[in-house]
Amino acid sequence: MPDIDPVTLAVLKGRLEQIADEMDATLFRSAFNPIIAEAHDASHGLYHRDTGATLVQGKSGLPIFVGVMAFAVRAVINKAAKDGDMEDGDVYIFNDPYEGGTHLSDFKLVRPYYRDGELFCYLASVGHWHDVGGNVPGNYNPSATESFQEGMHIPPVKLFRKGVLNQDIVDILQTNSRLPGSLYGDLNGQVNALDLGASRLGQLLDEYGAKLVEDCVEELTVRAEKLMRSNIESIPDGQYSFEDFLDNDGIVDEPLKIALDVTIRGDEMTLDFSRTSPACAGPVNISESTTVASCYVALKHVFTDVPANAGVLGPIKFIIPDGSLLKVKAPKPVGGYTETILRVIDVMFSVMAQAAPERTNAHAYGTINALSLAGHRQDGRRWVMFSFFGGGHGGNPKGDGLNHGNAPISTATIPPVEILEAAYPVMFTKWALRQDSGGAGKHRGGLGAQYELELLEKNADVFLFGERGKYCPQGVFGGGEALPTVFTYEQDDGEHHPAMVSKMVNMKLKQGQKILLETPGGGGYGRIEERKLDSIQRDLDLGYISPAAAEKTYRVVVDSNGRVDPDKTRTFRQETAQ
Repeated sequence: MPDIDPVTLAVLKGRLEQIADEMDATLFRSAFNPIIAEAHDASHGLYHRDTGATLVQGKSGLPIFVGVMAFAVRAVINKAAKDGDMEDGDVYIFNDPYEGGTHLSDFKLVRPYYRDGELFCYLASVGHWHDVGGNVPGNYNPSATESFQEGMHIPPVKLFRKGVLNQDIVDILQTNSRLPGSLYGDLNGQVNALDLGASRLGQLLDEYGAKLVEDCVEELTVRAEKLMRSNIESIPDGQYSFEDFLDNDGIVDEPLKIALDVTIRGDEMTLDFSRTSPACAGPVNISESTTVASCYVALKHVFTDVPANAGVLGPIKFIIPDGSLLKVKAPKPVGGYTETILRVIDVMFSVMAQAAPERTNAHAYGTINALSLAGHRQDGRRWVMFSFFGGGHGGNPKGDGLNHGNAPISTATIPPVEILEAAYPVMFTKWALRQDSGGAGKHRGGLGAQYELELLEKNADVFLFGERGKYCPQGVFGGGEALPTVFTYEQDDGEHHPAMVSKMVNMKLKQGQKILLETPGGGGYGRIEERKLDSIQRDLDLGYISPAAAEKTYRVVVDSNGRVDPDKTRTFRQETAQ
């Protein structure tokens, strides 16, 4: 490979990232459903022509898709090799979660990009569509035992053949959705994003030449692997282990273990999930590609300087046994993949806390709490509200965790209350931080939230797919655990909670009745007794913690005016010290 001067390398890196960023922006502006338009649950990137490996990904796209989309593009490569009919202008579409990762709601579009008659790379787009069929509107079905109950399953097929749209594919997709208009808008947005990416890439190659750009991409991948190896080498050799649990699978109310043994040897790392529970009946299973992607996200949080390309995974070996909860095949249900990958990330954080304590966060809130409400308006029109909700992030080496953030798998935003109220017949009567929900510690975990909404239409069906109802987000280095998920719903005879704690299907809600979702905070970082008194006072002043919690958890004396008394606190701690 010829030497590339640093300036040219930096410029081309920025230009390539800009292409992916513009593709993100194009879809966000044109998508019909709020999950993409407002929450930015989508991603775009460029991928290697031979391996499908990630070359570059947009900064606004979800991190979880960095690893996943490489598998998705590889599925298209295998399909094209088998059929032998891939041509310029083709666009493949599919949502196979076993070959391309995640779940049926995430539709992938993959377009081969040709330069002077030769395949140069692949452009790809993935977006979370609002409804893709299945038993539950919005597709988070906690009671699914097969993927057929979660939505339509589309293998890689050609949406465009040599630039000509196959309308039959569009007709099939729209017929299988409760919201065909939303689907059509999102699909067109993804197609337009690919068109723009192809145009921008062509301009770049015209300006710099295909050979130089290709050499640059290869060099960036090589440098990413070197950087990752250097980071791993800075960690002491050894084996580090941790395990955590999912509440249940939505079918059987028994915990599911996710266990990880990490081995560090020089500049290489082995991630062994052999002690994890086997595949379960319910929809919290995930595919191998999804597991790999979630590990990448966790490592990106620990080693923040590594870029978003395939080189990062070069020094990583994965051991994920066949038949594991983390490596399933069709038709095992996978619709609740978000909950499982968040637990994988939590386990990774706790393992890395042992190996690299100066780099690692405590657990974040660990669930997206996917909530679906669906019904018909008085004029007969169907409506489907699907949204996810935020919680607290874990305390970290530099400070307190983020309050009311989105999950670590995502750079998406939580849909604003105004958007949800404008789009659906609901009114939020509470949208607030959840006091005392963050884990205590030298650096406190971020706060979860309280979301209370009232139904304005005559009736609706309610579905909840969440986690962390039994097993709370954990702290590290002596930090405390956060509060768990609590879901409350009104019925004619009063308030109730789901039998499965964090999962529920087909709950009937009447006009005027309310549901309340209380999300977890993040775990605490560092010994609780090391938190500074002025930080505790600030938390009291802001209402983040109550006086009772401050006295019980931090062992401080709070006077009638809500002020921490340093002298009395010092005396109290001395008298009660063991």
